[in-house]
Amino acid sequence: MYDTILVPTDGSDPANRAVEHALELADRYGADVHAMYCVETYRYGEPALSSAEIVLDNLEDQGAAMLEELADRADNVGVECTWNVCHGRPWEEVQKKGDELDADLIVIGFQGQSHDRTGKIGSVAERVVRNANRPVLTA
Repeated sequence: MYDTILVPTDGSDPANRAVEHALELADRYGADVHAMYCVETYRYGEPALSSAEIVLDNLEDQGAAMLEELADRADNVGVECTWNVCHGRPWEEVQKKGDELDADLIVIGFQGQSHDRTGKIGSVAERVVRNANRPVLTA
């Protein structure tokens, strides 16, 4: 049913639930998982030698550490996992990566780190659900 599952993460609790679902589905169906973390550079721009560059480097490092941990979790359950850190608008980058991988499914947390409205879907998840040309599961 699934060969490739894309799971974007920002380290939030809903994103971690999405990771768990993605790993369970990948294990059940023998699928590969591709994990991604997007540094929201539209908030800071793409700086050259500025304090914003330090912030972006730190965000990249945090994202890479999260993804390495996720890959270790996948390995522990026997699921093949690749990952990448990208820059841009998260919802656009998720869609691009889904298209690039020809993912069979995107599994995404229903809200992220910056979401402040309890019980409501976050803007990234909502845009992915509305615009993706493939199935999307929110967790």
